[in-house]
Amino acid sequence: MFFLYNRVFKRIYLKLLENNITQTIEEIYLIETLNLNNKKILELGCGNATITKKIAENGFDRQIIACEVDKIQHEKNLKEQIKNIKFLLAGAENIPLEDNSIDFVFMFKSFHHVPKDMMNKALSEIKRVLKPNGIAYISEPLFQGEQNELIRLFHDEEQIRIDAFEAIKDAVEKEEFKLFREIFFQSEVTYKSFEDFEEKMMKATYNDNNIDETLRQKVKDKYESFSDKEITFLKPFRVDILQKV
Repeated sequence: MFFLYNRVFKRIYLKLLENNITQTIEEIYLIETLNLNNKKILELGCGNATITKKIAENGFDRQIIACEVDKIQHEKNLKEQIKNIKFLLAGAENIPLEDNSIDFVFMFKSFHHVPKDMMNKALSEIKRVLKPNGIAYISEPLFQGEQNELIRLFHDEEQIRIDAFEAIKDAVEKEEFKLFREIFFQSEVTYKSFEDFEEKMMKATYNDNNIDETLRQKVKDKYESFSDKEITFLKPFRVDILQKV
């Protein structure tokens, strides 16, 4: 389901949660609708570089700079040997690149991790490094769905996702960016067991969680209310495609 909007967002955050999202895709297919060949690409908050590597391996003549703030994950990323990816330890609020040097900026599920008081600065930095008419693609998870019910027990992101939405909305309303397109979709994620979920989500290095045995059991009980074995969740997302004004 695709929506083309004017410069100003015409709805509030909570209204988003009422959308009946039926389009299920892998995000890489959505990304590849963009013309990324012969382009210089910046990814902010690249994590374990799963999507980064897919972008690098598709198409041709793509130069990618992938930034991560988690030192542990960054050290792991540096061990990757992919000729057209350069890994940097840097955050969105302080991008160590020249003005007007990037064609596309990508943020996958990472903008809401920028501290609230740094979100406006991060958007300003994104605008600074983009070339004229360059594109920023910001993909954010919506605060809904069964997986969200699990994660919020130990890592409730409702407010920071609202903050992220408001920061993007304000940047558009102030004409820092033009809202070129807004897209809603859902993707599948599968866990083989509760232990698999625990390893991937509860022990993630970007989460600073103090999970005691009581909380762990509460999360496990919730997981097993969905399934005591393998389970596939549908994760809803909103993508804002912004163009530098």
